[in-house]
Amino acid sequence: MKKFNIRKVLDGLTAASSSSSATAQPGTPRENDVVLETLQSEHFQLCKTVRHGFPYQPSSMAFDPVQKILAIGTQTGALRLFGRAGVECYCQHESGAAVIQLQFLINEGALVSALTDDSIHLWNLRQKIPAILHSLKFNRERITYCHLPFQSKWLYIGSERGNIHIVNVESFTLSGYVIMWNKAIELSTKTHPGPVVHISDNPMDEGKLLIGFECGVVVLWDLKCKKADYRYNYDEAIHSVAWHHEGKQFVCSHSDGTLTTWNVRVPAKPAHIITPHGKQPKDGKKPEPCKPILKVEYKTTRAGDPFMVLSGGLSYDTVGRRACLTVVHGKSTTVLEMDYPIVDFLTLCETPYPNDFQEPYAVVVLLEKDLVVIDLGQTGYPIFESPYPLSIHESPVTCCEYFADCPSELIPALYSVGSRQKRQGFSKKEWPISGGNWGQGTQSYPEIIITGHADGSIKFWDASALMLQVLYKLKTAKVFERARGKEEKPTADIVDEDPFAIQTLSWCPESRMLCVAGVSAHVIVYRFSKQDITTEVVELLEVRMQCDFNGVDSPVLGGEQTSALPTPAASCSPQESESPFQPSTGSNSSDGPRDNIPCLQVRSSPLKQSPGYQVELVIQLVWVSGEPPQQITSLAVNSSYGLVVFGNCNGLAVVDYLQKTLLLNLGTSELYSPSDPCQRQPRSPRKPRQPSGDVPTGTSYMSRLSSLYSQSVNKLRSSHFRFCDASDGVNNSEERCKSPTSGSPSPCNSDDERKQNFIEKVKVKGRRFSKTVASDFAKMSRKISSSSEQKPESDCQSKKWRSRRCKTRVCCLKEEAKASGASLKEPVSSTMSDSCQYAKDNAFTRSRSSSVTSIDRESREAISSFYFCESFPRKSDSLLSPCLLVGTSQGSVMMLALSLPPGGDQRLQQPLSFASCGTLVRLKGGILTMGLLDATGILLPPSYEQWYDPNASDEEKEKSRRRRPPSPPSSQEGQEAQFAVVCSEKQAKVVAMPSQTCIHKHNITETSFVLRADVVQVAGAYCITCFCANGHIMTLSLPSLRPLLDVNYLPLTDMRIARTFCFSNLGQALYLTSPTEIQRITYSQETCDNLQEMLSELFTPVETPEAPNRGFFKGLFGGGAQSLDREDLFGETTAGKASRSLAQHIPGPGSMEGMKGAASGVVGDLARARIALDERGQKLGELEERTAAMMASAESFSKHAHDMMLKYKDKKWYQL
Repeated sequence: MKKFNIRKVLDGLTAASSSSSATAQPGTPRENDVVLETLQSEHFQLCKTVRHGFPYQPSSMAFDPVQKILAIGTQTGALRLFGRAGVECYCQHESGAAVIQLQFLINEGALVSALTDDSIHLWNLRQKIPAILHSLKFNRERITYCHLPFQSKWLYIGSERGNIHIVNVESFTLSGYVIMWNKAIELSTKTHPGPVVHISDNPMDEGKLLIGFECGVVVLWDLKCKKADYRYNYDEAIHSVAWHHEGKQFVCSHSDGTLTTWNVRVPAKPAHIITPHGKQPKDGKKPEPCKPILKVEYKTTRAGDPFMVLSGGLSYDTVGRRACLTVVHGKSTTVLEMDYPIVDFLTLCETPYPNDFQEPYAVVVLLEKDLVVIDLGQTGYPIFESPYPLSIHESPVTCCEYFADCPSELIPALYSVGSRQKRQGFSKKEWPISGGNWGQGTQSYPEIIITGHADGSIKFWDASALMLQVLYKLKTAKVFERARGKEEKPTADIVDEDPFAIQTLSWCPESRMLCVAGVSAHVIVYRFSKQDITTEVVELLEVRMQCDFNGVDSPVLGGEQTSALPTPAASCSPQESESPFQPSTGSNSSDGPRDNIPCLQVRSSPLKQSPGYQVELVIQLVWVSGEPPQQITSLAVNSSYGLVVFGNCNGLAVVDYLQKTLLLNLGTSELYSPSDPCQRQPRSPRKPRQPSGDVPTGTSYMSRLSSLYSQSVNKLRSSHFRFCDASDGVNNSEERCKSPTSGSPSPCNSDDERKQNFIEKVKVKGRRFSKTVASDFAKMSRKISSSSEQKPESDCQSKKWRSRRCKTRVCCLKEEAKASGASLKEPVSSTMSDSCQYAKDNAFTRSRSSSVTSIDRESREAISSFYFCESFPRKSDSLLSPCLLVGTSQGSVMMLALSLPPGGDQRLQQPLSFASCGTLVRLKGGILTMGLLDATGILLPPSYEQWYDPNASDEEKEKSRRRRPPSPPSSQEGQEAQFAVVCSEKQAKVVAMPSQTCIHKHNITETSFVLRADVVQVAGAYCITCFCANGHIMTLSLPSLRPLLDVNYLPLTDMRIARTFCFSNLGQALYLTSPTEIQRITYSQETCDNLQEMLSELFTPVETPEAPNRGFFKGLFGGGAQSLDREDLFGETTAGKASRSLAQHIPGPGSMEGMKGAASGVVGDLARARIALDERGQKLGELEERTAAMMASAESFSKHAHDMMLKYKDKKWYQL
């Protein structure tokens, strides 16, 4: 019989509802009838895979000297276990209480954890995903310290009341043996000794237990006799105790920075008192008190002096000094400064036996934000080079991207250049934490994670096979000048801290082009090269982006370029640029508003660039009339076209990084056409100004101004576009900042005056120009004025675009260009409205609704996403052409058509041009991602150029450079050739191209909004993956948008998650779960099925080292270690049962009780099915037997009733 699957039924229902809600115009072919979708719900399952990075807020640490495994507990109840490189594991206590102590069952594959909620747990490490076997929750006692002797199953637990309880770790039951505090201390003591801070047994006598109380009292307890043998009293509080391996001495660390050494049999006074960091007075007085020594360890060696390692104890006069670890070896004392406060440390020794020479070889130091391992065997105590990815938080992570299935040559290339960045001076020995084995998974595709940081650095990580290893680090801050002191801090910064922080990045793995946007409104374009170079002058392009509501702008002269948008029928190119760039001088005086200056200053000295990513171009947005530039919200780079496009709440800019020119600078409202129903006309209370001409200029085109201006006039007359006012430059900043209700001259009355002022300004500031240039300005102004007088109504009705002024500044060594550029500068009139301010943290200021009525909301329509593609720009097109899809925060998707020049040298000389094609589609909420599918449902990625070394010879460049051919258009008539996929914060739509009809629509969420969405490949097909703010992770099929997965995984509790969550191909995703940790998850059923094989193993079978030889004389005279039968002493027979109210035993999910129904895999399924069948058969047999018994009973009752009836049938009532 065919197996019934409820998930397929749900798939059918969702597909029916999706198809019924899809909107399609009559006559449009239904692509879901053509595209065969293979993805089903069975292909998806969500689960966590691995966690990378440094444990956030660590609190405790333990080490297994035989298995070579390190365990770290945190304040959030997490456990992180580390072995060799690539072997790490994460598990979490359900309560989330802080871990105060960890104890390994050495070489047993088990770990005991004690938490602040007074519970202890036994973890099974013999499975790939550790699980809790037993838990014990104390009800009346607060746990303060735990101790588990080597090869013992009895755990000592000290409490805040000063009592000591004993737990059997096999059954996790309490023993009736209890050491009460009032019996441990002297009867004459009038005060409570305080909590138990230390428990340890004598290395040479297991029957003697050393108990340390916080008040300074140490008790040596005889377990057999149940009494105190010796009591050691000191005036200062105790923090830790350490034994000498012979069991005759122990050392205590105290709160006044002293170390006291005691002989076991001499409790009257300490044998030695030292203050390692205290100043010894000459008069023999007691040294000055120091800070507490929080921990001390005393380790012996066979061939030399013992090691004493301690943390803390510095003198109080060392204010501001960093935390230190002190190593005392013989007469030498070495102080090792740490970058962060010390949480805990452990000394690694050759033997696990406490009664033998320890032979220490390393010290593991757990810091608040780092893990350091010190080599004790080499002079100077160098540190080991850590193989773990613990430096993710070296600077706070500000953005993150995930790339699965990258080109195979990428990781070796990045590793080769990154290996030269490694620090020197590490220990030459192997990493001492070397336990566990790697997984045996079949997942072998390369994966790369890129993290951007607050200090401007970018790190590339190899994330293949569930591991993480840093490959290469790029420092973007090297491009800029750094302020040496607070007095030199630049005043143009728009952020007070971390001005170099990475805002967003765009990376093309095939061409290795990298584009980075920072919070200071700067964009840096990088190329990858295997050769080092020295850049004499960093090429700079300064862009002037501003927001104006009624769109009357004038061209600004001198180094500025204004792209005249063409008509949809014919495209026109912006001005050409051939010369190098020159820096421009901006105004930053106290008399006027800050203008024309960037937020950061690019370094002027030569820049030596090592192999790896090298600066190609720096783009900076400048201040505009006292208004800072808005932070960049979206970014994209395309190596095939040689373009970088970025946008913010003002608009977008397109830069040709090959020619180092600005091609396009548009406001968001200028992307709409006047007939577009989706257009938002900004309603400003300001009075409209007279339209005028647009005069595109450039620093290197002064000799061509006449021809360029005449072309612009002809285009103005024949175009349906309306350009900005050319007289904007005459208004000063005070007039621009006036209230809308304040008085201002009428534009109609001041037309002649404005025209004359414009011409005079050009003449004054352009004295170095020829007279021909000045006359061209006059002619241009007259022609525009006359055309506006003849057709005032026609111009108003046919307005489509308002040109934006853009200002480009570039570095140049030619003095002539400097002079000409300085003489052509023109002040800017329009200013950015206060309502156009964009949140600096970019934290969800996008619209949540498609109907926006307020002026403030309209002015905030930012550019949210870009997508380069080769598609059909217009409905009438039948051939593919390069396009740029632009998504906004208000849900509009516009398309720009690109006109590319021929390749080769002409590409570097001829400019690119753009043509606007209007709005493609409209959605609710801001646009998050876009994609393009072919007629078979295969994703068409943006075209790219294969990587070549820019510093190689020309012959090598030509051999390696080849452009990826675009996908051929469909030759079938009436067949839709492509599908445009668009996903916003609320909806997802699929649009047929070139008809531009919406064929599928799906409302993702109504009550929340989508934070991240991507078009990804899973199981050989493509789908949309979404992460919502309410914690749901969803997948939608393409192109029908059927819901395939919807799991409530992770509610948005931190902005960090929203900022770093990202999807990738093959069912992979990640996010920053804490400031120091990356959590990787998968939504692929195949990966979940193979996860057990892919995970690493912590426990490996290793023989326990042999116990130390007692020797002939020690065995003869009884000088060796004394053993203790703890089972006989602590067992229920002798000690009795503990009080049930003291602690509650809780079976864990990993115990036998909890594992009855938790078997996994095919064998477990078959076993469960067999058991279920047996139980069903047994129940059916029992039911049959019951039925037969009931039938027999019924027959017997009927017979008896009939006999009774016959017996009393003929009798009278008085005869009964």
